[in-house]
Amino acid sequence: MASRKEALVRRANRVRRQIKAVANGRPRLSVHRSSKNIYAQVIDDVAGKTLAAASTLDGGLKSSLKTGADTAAAAAVGKLVAERATKAGVKEVVFDRGAFIFHGRIKALADAAREGGLSF
Repeated sequence: MASRKEALVRRANRVRRQIKAVANGRPRLSVHRSSKNIYAQVIDDVAGKTLAAASTLDGGLKSSLKTGADTAAAAAVGKLVAERATKAGVKEVVFDRGAFIFHGRIKALADAAREGGLSF
């Protein structure tokens, strides 16, 4: 039986393989959730560069949040990454949830990014 870490890596790779198959050259919005913070990046896989990034550890955002581990913080990160991505000229992305289930903080970040102007 595989360990928990191996199962998470296998699930994340499966999700990324499916995303890259349907991406059609669009950058991906990659999300990582830890127990204390949430991170989001818009990554151009063709060029291998990060176009925009945001997390609950960003200076202005960290001071305005009660904690980095709730849906309100995830929504704030989603809006911030959408704002930075549109400033970089990105409108359409594919959503990469990694090994995380699409609910709770991941869903809050995705909904806020959609409200912020990203389409996926």
